[in-house]
Parts: sequence; structure tokens; C-alpha cells
Amino acid sequence: MHDRLQKILARAGIASRRKAEELITKGHVSVDGRIVTELGTKVDTEQSTIAYKGKTISFDDNIYILLNKPKWYLCTMSDPQNRPIVTDLLKELKTRVFPVGRLDYDSEGALILTNDGRLGHYLQHPSFEINKTYKVTVTGNPSTRDLQRLRQGIMLEGRKTWPAKIKILEKRSSSSTIEVIIHEGKKRQVRKMFDAIGCPVNRLIRTAYGNLTLNLLPSGKYKYLTKKDLKKLFSGRIPFTINKITD
Repeated sequence: MHDRLQKILARAGIASRRKAEELITKGHVSVDGRIVTELGTKVDTEQSTIAYKGKTISFDDNIYILLNKPKWYLCTMSDPQNRPIVTDLLKELKTRVFPVGRLDYDSEGALILTNDGRLGHYLQHPSFEINKTYKVTVTGNPSTRDLQRLRQGIMLEGRKTWPAKIKILEKRSSSSTIEVIIHEGKKRQVRKMFDAIGCPVNRLIRTAYGNLTLNLLPSGKYKYLTKKDLKKLFSGRIPFTINKITD
């Protein structure tokens, strides 16, 4: 299938389309061994070999992975400080994958990785409103009034958050464990929500995307997702066509 090179790179999850244009003009992308710097170049992914920084991009199988991310791993593809990154946990995987969205360095739980840029687009697109469920342990016992503020939406950095579903799971003398369900994904949003009511987060675990849960997946381990799993993400209907899937 012929398509513009920057669009192909975006679909493969290398970068956004705008960033892909920059990578092309800087000479980081080759087609059949030849560096291509001209934007708008059309390439047939079935006939040509495309490489980014010398590494061939695979368009054969779609790979979708659910990882139970431990603390102290970054959701990036590299780190100048040489801190652990999430793909370090996938050492036996030969195909390049990237994390969809992020979990903070000090947060844990469900993280999806893939080589299919379309999944990232749809999973994070506001119109799909994919719920994300978190189990949060906070300092103190939030008041009924403060929890209601979170349910209705709270002002953070000049904008109001969308309403959240909030459920108290456990109360102790100096801390509480709370289930939070939101469909937004702003940076450190859940932590900022509880900071705003004076109950800082001590531990944050994302337990589910939509109806796709961690279940009994141990920390640091991962599993391949099937089409049935992907349907759980999108409430029954995957919004793009999957030709092949590694599972």
C-alpha cells in the first residue's frame, strides 16, 4: 500500500506525523537503504524496506501488549540518565514497540505497548472517552465534600477536570484507599486532584483500561493482547482494521 512516508512513520508509532517530518528532513529515515529527506515521498510498505536510524520498521504483525508496570520505570524509549525504561522488561521481544500514553515514574499498573500507532491515536482520543481505573492510597481521610468536588470536576491549572467516579475502598486512621475512574490523561492528573484537596497520593496503581483489567498479571510481567482483549478497550468494537495480530 502506497502512503506518505511521514504518515507511515506515525502509523508505526515512531513519532507523531509532525515529528516524523522533522526526522525525515534530518536524514534519520531510509527507504531501501537510501536516505530520504523529501517530505511527501510515497512508499509502498509491502515492497520497500523502511528504516529509522538504521533499524528496520516491521509492518508484518500488529503487536499489542499489556504490561503491569512496576515503580521506577520510565514510559519513554530512552533516558539520558540511564534510568530503567519499560521496554527493558520486554528483553525477549525482537519487534520495536512503544508505550501508549504514560504512567509516572513512581506509579504502577496497566500500561499498553504496541507497534501500531493507530491504537495510540484512538485510545487517547477524547471522543472515545476510554475509562482508566486507578487504585489510589492517599494520606488522610478526604471529606465527603472534597470527594464530591472530585466527582463533579475540580479546577486544575486553570481548567476544570471532567467528572470522576470516586469510591472509598478502605479507610484507616491516617490514610485511605480510593478507586478513581477518569477518561482524561493529563500529566499526573490523579495526583494533582488529590493534592488539590490536601490528601497527597502515596501509591497509585492503574488497574484497568475500559474493561481490560490486570487481573492476576504479576508486577513486571506482560501478556499479548488478542482481538477479544482489544474489544474490551473499546466497549465491543475496535475502531480500526487489524489484518494480523501476534498473540
